[in-house]
Amino acid sequence: MPERLDTNAMKIIEIMGVSPNSFEDALAHAVAKAAESINGITSVEVIRQTASIRDAKIARYEVTVKLSFVVR
Repeated sequence: MPERLDTNAMKIIEIMGVSPNSFEDALAHAVAKAAESINGITSVEVIRQTASIRDAKIARYEVTVKLSFVVR
C-alpha cells in the first residue's frame, strides 16, 4: 500500500550526479545511486546544471539535485 505523504515527515538531501553523456543521464545516475541506500524517494528537484570542459568540448555533465523521501 502506498505511503500517505500528508501524514509523514519528509527528509531532503542534496547530491550531485555526473555523466560523460548528458544532463539527463547525470540526473538518472544521481537518483539511481541514492536509491541504493535510500528507500521511498518521492521527488527530485534539479538545483543546478553545470559541465566540465576539456579541449573545448564538454567532458562531464553535472546535475545537483534535492531528493525528498519519507522518514519512517
